[in-house]
Amino acid sequence: MRSMFCLMLLIPALIFAGNLQPVKVLPNEKPGNGKTPAATVNPHPPATVKFVVGRVDTIGGTTYDWQSNGPSYRWLVNAPGYGLHATWMFSAEPPPSWTDRNMRYNYYDFATGMWNFVEPGDFMASGVNVFTNRSGYGNVDFNPANGAAIISCHQSPGGAAIRPVLARDQETGQGLFEYCDGSPNTEGYLWPYIGYDGEVFHCALLDDATRDQLYYTKVATWCEWEPPVGIVAPQPDPGFPDQNIAVSKISGKICITWVQTPPSGFMDEPAYYRISTDGGTTWQDPVILEDPPAYTPPDTNPSFHIASLFPYFDSEDRLHIVCHVTPFVRDTNWILPAEVWHWCPDNNPNWSRIHRADAESLAGPVGSNASLACRASIGQDSRGRLYVAWEQFDPLNLEPQTELLRADIYMALSEDNGNTWLPAVKITEAGTASCRYPCVADRAVEQNGTILMPVIYMIDQMAGTVVLETPQGQPTNNPIVVHWVQAESLGAGVADLPKNNPTRVELSASPNPFSSRTVISYTVPRSGNVSLVLYDAAGRPIKNLVNGYREAGRYTLTLNGKELSAGIYFYTLSVDGTSLRRKLTVVR
Repeated sequence: MRSMFCLMLLIPALIFAGNLQPVKVLPNEKPGNGKTPAATVNPHPPATVKFVVGRVDTIGGTTYDWQSNGPSYRWLVNAPGYGLHATWMFSAEPPPSWTDRNMRYNYYDFATGMWNFVEPGDFMASGVNVFTNRSGYGNVDFNPANGAAIISCHQSPGGAAIRPVLARDQETGQGLFEYCDGSPNTEGYLWPYIGYDGEVFHCALLDDATRDQLYYTKVATWCEWEPPVGIVAPQPDPGFPDQNIAVSKISGKICITWVQTPPSGFMDEPAYYRISTDGGTTWQDPVILEDPPAYTPPDTNPSFHIASLFPYFDSEDRLHIVCHVTPFVRDTNWILPAEVWHWCPDNNPNWSRIHRADAESLAGPVGSNASLACRASIGQDSRGRLYVAWEQFDPLNLEPQTELLRADIYMALSEDNGNTWLPAVKITEAGTASCRYPCVADRAVEQNGTILMPVIYMIDQMAGTVVLETPQGQPTNNPIVVHWVQAESLGAGVADLPKNNPTRVELSASPNPFSSRTVISYTVPRSGNVSLVLYDAAGRPIKNLVNGYREAGRYTLTLNGKELSAGIYFYTLSVDGTSLRRKLTVVR
């Protein structure tokens, strides 16, 4: 623990909090064309970034350099057997209008090994707009039955009341979306972050009237939004859009997290979570997340940050929460030292520290809604290893035009369910750019025995935020990239990578018998064409579940039993000349 004399050298939280208010959706929304208007962005030379490990794909761009008010959200998902879905907030305009703001989408197809929407030589034209109206502040999930993307946003079309809207791709990776507008039940609600359990869309959002009261809603039948219900009582509301959500595709469990932010001033900010085990019908009581054993109470306590909490259900249906905490000393929050932590109720102890970011001094402030290390996200590979990525500011790398620090992306890996963590690895050297708003994929990708964990983030060409009432710097065309990081680059031994590769074709379903849904698991020992077909009791094919090329590995998909009549079914897997047939029973 640093002495109080050293703590007095730190920079207090007021440097990063300022007078920032949540960004409002502007009226008179209209779609953008995805092109960059001439002479609207700062013409300074392209900024530089050195990618220390792995390869990097540039999948799009944006001038809208404020991807989140609070924590990272799930902006990159792996639909096993299909591809990667990526989304971000796009604009090609300068401030203050941002009339073309939209959720942008790109798709990496495992079968072709390519991104579907890339314009060579023009990253700002890469990707496709998801919505037809001005939109923003959403995230992405996928339908396990067909691998198609699901993306959320809030919008106020034509100046109407703000509301959440869902989009789902009509064909996997095609960018041909159909929409589910939240009107009328969810008019007046915004910042809708979603998860999909294979049957129901679940959403955590705030009300526009107060912008500090947390609600839950769901879409059980497309397109019927249920009226939002308060999720917080009797615990304090967040006071800021820092809520996050995780939904299990195995059990349908839901976890919503938030940090209590005071309406004015600073305090030791506590964190909360709330669980539903029945698809959002009922909720357990809100639980205050115990403080990690960081810093030295009582003079210095850990304080959760508005850019902190990220919940996640792993392949064993265990809950994980990653976060960062900063010191609260007497009556002041500080931005460093910042510590990144992992919490899992199945571990003993529940908390483990991932990383500590510290510095004797800073060349400048970190900017709005950030600390020295923040916005952690978490994912997992097929061997059960956990990956965490976050943004961390370089205390000496100052942007001269804004006098703000530039950030790099860090990652760490755990091989024992988060009980211990390998040393953090800095995967970028920011140079004259700033790498911001990272999110790891929920599942790693395995290619020819190599584990790759993709991370999406923005390369801000000028550190600072132009999406503020008082812009920091000038607008720039900022690449959106997906960085493919090998497990061995994070300290995993190369020799142990292939040890769990499947050696034979396997096929199973659980639960079986089932009524609402079952998860079908299958293995592909060698890359090749795979077919998985569902048949009725008479042997007639009724549904193609998988049909195409697959890399060697383990796969799962969710079968919706509500679409089937009660009775006996069979499902057959064909892999490289080998076939397996199993029985399914649907009960009512």
